[in-house]
Amino acid sequence: MSTHDPISDLITRIRNAQMRNKSKVSTPGSKMRANVLEVLKTEGYIRGYAAVEHAGGHNELEIELKYFDGEPVIKEIERVSKPGRRVYASVKNLPRVRNGLGISVLSTPKGIMADHDARDANVGGEVLFTVF
Repeated sequence: MSTHDPISDLITRIRNAQMRNKSKVSTPGSKMRANVLEVLKTEGYIRGYAAVEHAGGHNELEIELKYFDGEPVIKEIERVSKPGRRVYASVKNLPRVRNGLGISVLSTPKGIMADHDARDANVGGEVLFTVF
């Protein structure tokens, strides 16, 4: 199945799986989704992910969700930039999520990264989504 917004699809799958207390969720594989999952893993919001290849060249990413005391680590995950309305931010105007407790994930010329990494690299870009 083809989706017009793969990042929203990924976010929705994670949110729905956590509402049902699932330990794993799978999503169609792509480089962009893998890069986003790498940021979430580095920041400690998911346990990890693995690429699974099925017959016929069909790739999937298996995401291992993270819980603490029975509650999901991701309290809130929300898409900011959408296909109909892109949101860009310069390095000076990068949004702070919950006064620095959460992160914004950005697509920059240097790749997909968290907001604090973008500040360190002195780059801005498209604000994909926020996580708390």
